[in-house]
Amino acid sequence: MLDKLNNIGDELYQSWNEEQRRDEIGKLVQGYRNGLPAPILCQLATSIAGSPELASGHLAAFLSRNERKSMVKQAGNNRELRSLLKATLL
Repeated sequence: MLDKLNNIGDELYQSWNEEQRRDEIGKLVQGYRNGLPAPILCQLATSIAGSPELASGHLAAFLSRNERKSMVKQAGNNRELRSLLKATLL
């Protein structure tokens, strides 16, 4: 059940065109700037985009390289979090 909740919306996102995906990811970036945690931003962006690589491309349109590097650095020594952020942001 928990796995299904993690993928909620994936089917809907697959029906969206790239412009819809980019717009929604842009809204998530605004949410991040207003306090949405970076891991949630990355997980949702990945679900919307379809893969970490595609999410990275969309996020790069809204966040500078320095902002993305800073987000990864904030993971500190948490390897799992750092890996998630690196895969999605860099």
